[in-house]
Amino acid sequence: MSILDFGPVGATRRNHAIEHATIHILTNRLPSVSMAGRSNSRGFVIYGDISAEAIRDAVLEAIERIRNGETHLAIHPNCGTNMVTTAVLTAAATMLATAGRRRHLLDRIPAGVLGALAGVFLGQFLGASLQQRLTTCAQLDQVDLLGVERKQIGNRVMHRVRLEHHTVSS
Repeated sequence: MSILDFGPVGATRRNHAIEHATIHILTNRLPSVSMAGRSNSRGFVIYGDISAEAIRDAVLEAIERIRNGETHLAIHPNCGTNMVTTAVLTAAATMLATAGRRRHLLDRIPAGVLGALAGVFLGQFLGASLQQRLTTCAQLDQVDLLGVERKQIGNRVMHRVRLEHHTVSS
């Protein structure tokens, strides 16, 4: 066990895993609906025009499927972890590729493009690895769904999903 598994950080990581799994399930059921999520220690929020009942059903299924070994559902390709990792690696690789090159911009473009491509390529793999090791945790004990609250603000629809985790003693 790691320090990342306890308290609010551990709860946020577990909620992040459930959020990803929920979005995977909803995306399969509602492929034309655009959605995004954000997790915290008390649950998560899903943005998208979806019914609260559909969210509730997907959350319960997500918890069950993760607990039954489908831990791959905890990793999502559109996670912010991937985006930040890819952006940082792309910027760093581009800067490294163009450092010490000729001063003219046109002379630096090919090296910069190659650096950027390397950063994007590596970012996808490293982002998924960081999700698995740091930002999500697919080891779920008892999880209670406390509620799903739907709010519409103008054209935006959000759902606050409240969860409670209980550690099962061995």
